[in-house]
Amino acid sequence: MTTAAASSNSSHSHHLSPAYPGRAPWGTAGKLRAWQQGAMEKYVREQPRDFLAVATPGAGKTTFALTLASWLLHHHVVQQVTVVAPTEHLKKQWAEAAARIGIKLDPEYSAGPLGREYHGVAVTYAGVGVRPMLHRNRVEQRKTLVILDEIHHAGDSKSWGEACLEAFEPATRRLALTGTPFRSDTNPIPFVAYEEGADGIRRSAADYTYGYGSALADGVVRPVIFLSYSGNMRWRTKAGDEIAARLGEPMTKDAVSQAWRTALDPRGEWMSSVLRAADQRLTEVRKAVPDAGALVIASDQEAARAYAKLIRDITGHRATLVLSDDAGASDRIDEFSHSDDRWMVAVRMVSEGVDVPRLAVGVYATTISTPLFFAQAVGRFVRSRRRGETASVFLPTVPDLLTFANEMEVERDHVLDKPKKGGEEEDPYAESEKEMEEANREQDEDTGEQDMLPFEALESDAVFDRVMYNGAEFGMQAHPGSEEEQDYLGIPGLLEPEQVQLLLQKRQARQIAHSRKKPDAEADLLELPAERRPVVTHKELLELRKQLNTMVGAYVHQSGKPHGVIHTELRRVCGGPPSAECTAGQLRQRIAKVQEWATRMK
Repeated sequence: MTTAAASSNSSHSHHLSPAYPGRAPWGTAGKLRAWQQGAMEKYVREQPRDFLAVATPGAGKTTFALTLASWLLHHHVVQQVTVVAPTEHLKKQWAEAAARIGIKLDPEYSAGPLGREYHGVAVTYAGVGVRPMLHRNRVEQRKTLVILDEIHHAGDSKSWGEACLEAFEPATRRLALTGTPFRSDTNPIPFVAYEEGADGIRRSAADYTYGYGSALADGVVRPVIFLSYSGNMRWRTKAGDEIAARLGEPMTKDAVSQAWRTALDPRGEWMSSVLRAADQRLTEVRKAVPDAGALVIASDQEAARAYAKLIRDITGHRATLVLSDDAGASDRIDEFSHSDDRWMVAVRMVSEGVDVPRLAVGVYATTISTPLFFAQAVGRFVRSRRRGETASVFLPTVPDLLTFANEMEVERDHVLDKPKKGGEEEDPYAESEKEMEEANREQDEDTGEQDMLPFEALESDAVFDRVMYNGAEFGMQAHPGSEEEQDYLGIPGLLEPEQVQLLLQKRQARQIAHSRKKPDAEADLLELPAERRPVVTHKELLELRKQLNTMVGAYVHQSGKPHGVIHTELRRVCGGPPSAECTAGQLRQRIAKVQEWATRMK
């Protein structure tokens, strides 16, 4: 970069987006955030060819990367820059951010020589996957810095990883960025170093890490308040059985999935109640943050359209609808970002990297249950613009999601090897679960798998369940619209992290005191504070299923009847689905019934 370009950077510094928090390129003006400064100093000191920076969503990875690009161009370490991003929208966002500090990237580049006015290109992983040799030729012709944004996406498919290796192996410098370096698979991520631990398992090794906990302490990101909703669900299984269960009850994985899908069905009461509560929360936040916005992350386009209609019915205002296959999706995100509209509904366009700093309220209305997607989704709401802003995310009471919410501050690495047998990371119940599934298939009555019906959500309602913040849980169960629910929806939108904790503790204490004064006859919901109402885990459910099968096995010897006959009789007497789909309450009921039969025979 020329001296003139470098000096023009400082003149552009006051136009930087909230992602930059008023920071200019290295050595031109102002100060970087402490983590950005620390990462820059380490890079300049060590001058590595490859560098992996892991920083929580909202911390300012773009600022750090462009600061470094400016420094490397200015010192003639590199002559051009290539940015690789996960989506078309992010590619354009990178080009716009770079332009503000005098680095011109072509986001429309497809082939041929680059215009002389550009310092480089912005492309997608998919684009590199299609034409790796095109990018390799460019990298070989001039000294290049390659910025790999959200590099875990390079492991999305084997072909993408191989293409990145082929295209950028000759690069002079490679900077890898991610907010979430972990993946649920074992596809190696290109240009990431893996180190073997004492357990023999290789994990990704970052050169600089700045986690959510550190960013929260520094005031760089917002504290996140999670509001969880339970409720009664009723659905028809593929086998034609009607099942009723309470969201958050211990159930099999299949039953949890079906109850979860029932909750998210836009025709049921659960979704409309949660959207209404989220809109009330948004109204409260906007008293202190007038342009605060809200986002629903939907599972698919059909659901997204239905949620947008629900929001219009509830609020009287149109929601911005963003669908991934819509040519105008990127423009709509930009328009929403710069407006003061209340609601946006999206499928995956806003799952990561998209910078809409005014988003402060979210509804997690998708059945995706990977820690990677959850972290990236929540990352849309944590970008801080000024001290005291809080984020609120509404969730269904699903064990996996509550675990992710309570582990916001846990820093994970990408595990390259499958855990070895007996290793501490191995799921100790995986083998037992497999055995149980086989046992249920062999011993249960005919489930009618030959003529399965489609899954069908029948009805749902919502119950305010709990609030999670900073690893702790608060609140008593309450009906939508009740004073108890309003206590939490009405938390001020501007609070310091320690004030959030104190306020939640006070509100729960008040609710407990109020509950003790009520006559038992008035308690129509579980009158226990959240920390004493743990969601029963899949592990505990597995133990109940094992106990039932053990009891049935013992009764087989006592009665002389086959396993299948006993399971069929239990289902006839106790009601409910096959034991593989039972809730904890149904399993306990069947265990008690077998015990009763066995006692009678003695």
